[in-house]
Amino acid sequence: MRVLVANRGEIALRVLRACQEMDIETVVAYSKADGHQHYLNLADDTVCISASSYLDIPTIVSAAKTHRCDAVHPGYGMLAENPTFAGSLEDNGITLVGPCSEHIALMGDKVSARQAARDLGLNTIPGSSEKVCDLQSARSIASSFGYPLLLKAAFGGGGRGMRQVKDETDLERQFHEAASEAQGSFGDGALYIEKWFSDVRHVEVQILGDGKGHAIHLGTRDCSIQRQYQKIIEEAPAPGIAPKLLDSIAELCAGAAAKMKYRSAGTFEFLFTDDEFYFIEMNTRLQVEHPVTEVVTGVDLVKSQLKIAMAEALDIHQSEVSINGHAIECRINAEKVDLQTGTTTPSPGVVTELISPGGPGIRWDSHLTGRHLVPHQYDSLVAKLIGSGASRDEAIVRTIRGLSETRIRGIDTNLELLSRILVSPSYKVGNLSTEFISEMRKSL
Repeated sequence: MRVLVANRGEIALRVLRACQEMDIETVVAYSKADGHQHYLNLADDTVCISASSYLDIPTIVSAAKTHRCDAVHPGYGMLAENPTFAGSLEDNGITLVGPCSEHIALMGDKVSARQAARDLGLNTIPGSSEKVCDLQSARSIASSFGYPLLLKAAFGGGGRGMRQVKDETDLERQFHEAASEAQGSFGDGALYIEKWFSDVRHVEVQILGDGKGHAIHLGTRDCSIQRQYQKIIEEAPAPGIAPKLLDSIAELCAGAAAKMKYRSAGTFEFLFTDDEFYFIEMNTRLQVEHPVTEVVTGVDLVKSQLKIAMAEALDIHQSEVSINGHAIECRINAEKVDLQTGTTTPSPGVVTELISPGGPGIRWDSHLTGRHLVPHQYDSLVAKLIGSGASRDEAIVRTIRGLSETRIRGIDTNLELLSRILVSPSYKVGNLSTEFISEMRKSL
């Protein structure tokens, strides 16, 4: 098997490592802006696909064919959830290390995903049943179930094209801003509307399916610590929720994936409040936060993806999955953070000094090296620090230690913000919500 890695940064390195351990040949597609990346030297071959873009579908498909690749691993972001890309690979006899184009399209359209979730027996947030493409429609739908509400991109994620609307006077401005951002980020300005829940948690379930009706879950994660609707700290398993509730939603998701005959890794995401789980979306790809699940289950998700793509049966059954200990992931971003206002500014540049953490219970997923150029063209994520222990308390202590050991000079990072969160009394007792950072700022 020969795999084209169609992504960059730490996830490209992560996929390369998994392929090497499985004795799979690799070709890395890279842009000129990433021509200096050290992980390119680890591949069997490389191909430059553009000046800075990883989104040119014909070029990437051509690169896969020219370099005799049997499969393409898209990582996360970029083209990982693009049904046109998946369909183009299928048309050219190339395997996507991921789900089929039909499932990507179904769950990529957030409106059809909500209907599919209901059909699969999942509870959904009250909201619009169709895409909202104009302000008049938005006003009509908003008046039917009241304020506050949330505008969300119909074809997106990662917090882009998302706006909270507090009342009717705020709707017009927020609608145009959300639609414009959705158009720029995803090529489609269509939105949908959901009821706004305050003081909620963001909980997700990791699943694996073989595409033939066999699917399992690998437990839960809590992703409530967010800024500007983007996750920055995740942990597994989700703490402070009754085990019966967690088991029930996880089993429901595994059953839903089996009914769909879903293939590869996927994640069902929910808001959790008043002992109820409300479906938000399904991510039909590997998640940024997948390492915390790997740590507590011992299951290598990337290798599992590759095995499934090679048409092997899913080599693990639900009875063999157990959750051991606790793990926390901190996303380290190249950004300047104003702790008082919560605003962030990207901080590209050259890393002049790098000291990575280590010791018991520390995992460091990063492509950074000393004298490393962080380009301005891409997402600000530069590293993921994962701390783990036999208990949540031990995982927190180790993660705090790992953050204190980490030194990145030459660019600004969010290390201080991450440390402040983990040492806060609220975090330590598990008082988590999507408003956590906003509430923490009030006390500064």
